Parts: sequence; C-alpha cells; structure tokens
Amino acid sequence: MSRFIAIFFGVGLLRPAPGTWGSLAAILLGLLIDRYLGFPVLVLATLAVTLAGFWAVRRELAQRSGDDPSEFVIDEVAGQWLALLFSAAAFWWRGHEGFLPWPAPLAAFAFFRLFDIWKPWLVGRADRRHDADGVMLDDLWAGLFAGIATVIAAAAYHIPMALLQ
Repeated sequence: MSRFIAIFFGVGLLRPAPGTWGSLAAILLGLLIDRYLGFPVLVLATLAVTLAGFWAVRRELAQRSGDDPSEFVIDEVAGQWLALLFSAAAFWWRGHEGFLPWPAPLAAFAFFRLFDIWKPWLVGRADRRHDADGVMLDDLWAGLFAGIATVIAAAAYHIPMALLQ
C-alpha cells in the first residue's frame, strides 16, 4: 500500500519526467476536487495526501537505499495541491462558484515546477536532506513559494486592471 501511495497510483511510473506527470495529474485532480467537491474538501485532501505521503515515503525509503526515487511522486501531488490552495482560497473567499479562472491553475503549475526544479533557499535545503522528510518537505516548500508567487502574479495583473476601470 505504501508503494502504491508513493507512486501516486502508478503516475510515478510514467516516463519521461515522472515528477512533471505527477504535478500534471495533481493539478487536474485538484481542480476536479475543487470544482465538484468544493474548496474545504481540497484543503482536507491536501492535508490527507501530505500525511499519507510522509508515511508512505518514510516506509518505502526504509526498505531501500539511496536518495529520492524518481517514481515517488506523492510529494509532487502534495506540493502542487498546496500551490493550488492559494488561488482556490482567494476565489472561494470572494464567493465565486465554478472553475478557477484558467491562468490561476496554470500559474500554480508553472511556478511549482519552477521552484521544484530550481530549488531556491528552503526548497534546496530540504532537498539536501537524504530522508523521507526531505523528500516531502522540498515539494511542500516549492508549493508554498508557488502559491505565494501565484497570488502576487494575480495581484500584479488585477490591480492595474481595477485602476483602469
């Protein structure tokens, strides 16, 4: 069961770039959860995936040697959903129903991939840890930074538009 969770139900077996496939699957599934089950369920799902990810990765790494296997993508899912929560929260808070405006999930995806690959500051620090917590934390930090960047990008777009009206 832990392996099934760590590879996110087989997504981690896709080649090339299983992390990107994991992020793509996460953003699509996250949007569906937000759309059909609502923002509070997305929050709970993010928390559940994060906790399950820590458990599964810790269990799987205890059975093998080496660093973060590329097929482990549950960390990408947790980080990507964390990034998505920022724009989904703003949209939910404003009382909108329906899908997020298309640039928001695209920005969350792009910023998450950028921070996950670039690994600035705390992302890189967590990535240098060679344990289960490091596997999960680098993507959670990337998700946090991506969420903040998405909100800043949305504000940079919407504030001038509001001033022009």
